[in-house]
Amino acid sequence: MSRRRHPRLTPHSSIAGVDEAGRGPLAGPLVVAAVILDPSRAIRGLDDSKALSEAARERLYPRIIERAVAWSVVHVEVDEIDRLNIYQATLRGMRRAVEALALPPEQVLVDGNRTPPGLACPAQAIVGGDALEPAISAASILAKVSRDQRLRELHAEFPHYGFDRHKGYPTPEHLDALRRHGPCREHRRSFAPVRDCVQLGFAV
Repeated sequence: MSRRRHPRLTPHSSIAGVDEAGRGPLAGPLVVAAVILDPSRAIRGLDDSKALSEAARERLYPRIIERAVAWSVVHVEVDEIDRLNIYQATLRGMRRAVEALALPPEQVLVDGNRTPPGLACPAQAIVGGDALEPAISAASILAKVSRDQRLRELHAEFPHYGFDRHKGYPTPEHLDALRRHGPCREHRRSFAPVRDCVQLGFAV
């Protein structure tokens, strides 16, 4: 697949790719990553994290960290998601990820159709950018691997939900466990299935 080019940028510009993992789940944090790649240290196999196997993502994760000029991973926790809503929480997480980079970027490329407000440099949203732009692909892998690890940790604390398998997404297994056990503190109260359980009398 061809990569999209940006004629305004020189090959030496510092371009940060930004992507997130975890907008749709009922539980756990939203995780956002930002990555500035080094053009002289190519990383083979970068792609949208959803198109890669778990093994491929786990293999690429340390390579990205080792070879990137700068990278950051931030977690937006459940209470903030519930307070802001998932859309606003995503934009805020993206801004934090960019601000956390050790090297301020000259340009930010974001997967999706919106860019976060308040950035100190120009930003461009690219629909499907995680499959088109290497820096966004790298960010998507860091975000996905980091979030999956967090959900495995939450599984150890709350084993009856199956977080290690569905990662908090609303699978039949998860919805059944939610109905049987009610929500835990890592469930997003603003999301309808969890909100419905609270209205039925389950405590969060």
